[in-house]
Amino acid sequence: MSILIKGGRVIDPVNDIDQVMDILIEDGKIAKVAKSIKAQKAGVIDAKGKWVMPGLVDMHVHLRDPGQTEKEDVESGSAAAAAGGYTSIVAMPNTKPVIDNIDEYNYVMNKAESLSKIHIYQTGCVTKDMKGEELSDIREMAAQGCIAFSEDGKSVMNAAVMLRALRVLKDLELPFLDHCEDINLRANGVVNADDNALRLNLPGIKNIVEDVMISRDGMLAASVGAKVHFCHCSTAQSVNIIKFAKEHGAGFSAEVTPHHLILTSDDIPEGHNMVDFKMNPPLRTKKDVEALRQGLRDGIIDCIATDHAPHTLGDKNESMKNAPFGIVGLETALSLIYTELVKKEILTPSGMVEKMSVNPAKILGIEAGSLSVGSVADVVVFDPDAEWIVDKHKFKSKSRNTPFNKRKLLGRVISTIAAGETVYWEEDGK
Repeated sequence: MSILIKGGRVIDPVNDIDQVMDILIEDGKIAKVAKSIKAQKAGVIDAKGKWVMPGLVDMHVHLRDPGQTEKEDVESGSAAAAAGGYTSIVAMPNTKPVIDNIDEYNYVMNKAESLSKIHIYQTGCVTKDMKGEELSDIREMAAQGCIAFSEDGKSVMNAAVMLRALRVLKDLELPFLDHCEDINLRANGVVNADDNALRLNLPGIKNIVEDVMISRDGMLAASVGAKVHFCHCSTAQSVNIIKFAKEHGAGFSAEVTPHHLILTSDDIPEGHNMVDFKMNPPLRTKKDVEALRQGLRDGIIDCIATDHAPHTLGDKNESMKNAPFGIVGLETALSLIYTELVKKEILTPSGMVEKMSVNPAKILGIEAGSLSVGSVADVVVFDPDAEWIVDKHKFKSKSRNTPFNKRKLLGRVISTIAAGETVYWEEDGK
């Protein structure tokens, strides 16, 4: 069926559009973008007062499938993504078993084809069983269509192994999505190493845990000309290192999460809800948040990714020391960024679209991020005037681990369209 989106503010940085227009979708493609379109047989979406943007692209999602589907799976994760305005997501490979061979890769992709209404891309591990010792079937997975590789959840600690992996990825012209953490320096830390660690009586994680690995992997990648994308950057110094790396090599990019842009270690409460503020990297200081925001605005950090990391209530019903790291983020990210960065004039509306759609699509080399005529019709309709309160019990995700529960936000996804099909309508979320 054809869809006509009428009278919305179309924000499409790729085509330098930011004005009220209509969009006609036919046969899963953008057929026309113009001031006034008539299409008698099309279903109409009245977008007056709404923003119409390219579907969001999330480079960093944990679907927990295979092996931990009580937390999330391909179907529930894609539903959560659609509710958040995402039409393309990239799944990390630290599943059980990990995605280090064609069989496991095909398992996810076949399941995505049958159960997901959005575009799912599965990353592969660069080492077997994510042990950091022996290279995995990188070339075979790439030949099967794998667009990126990662060891997210840990770093490849052996620099020689990492270098071998980067040489293969350079040859394949594929990016490595880099979780930068020196596990030896992290030790048993669970929160940022600052005064709040003392307040909470918890072991801390210093900034150098992240900074040293960004430096090492940046130098390794530069030595062979490989593409490296730095995941979930959280420190002020990481912004400086990435700036330096970009000035000395064209293959670098970086992301930051909404929670690292908005929350600090000061926000960690005492009591049972503390575990919903446990993530890796940990929440840092106000100085770090300010540097990350500036780096995002200046283009040093290219994109915003959620690091959506679902866990069951039982997982999080542990002490802060024993509970797993991670929070869910797909269903709150766009509203959080709009409320805290766009409304506060840290990002422009067009800048938000660049960071959440255009740039991640470019880094990944996928067809997404624009409303160009002839492109795949991945579209999100967003109401910038809507006010709502986060209710974790209404999430499409199977998991509820969020530090933003009961937070009042501005702006809400009204409709998500993927490949010309409506995959989310706001009334479904009520």
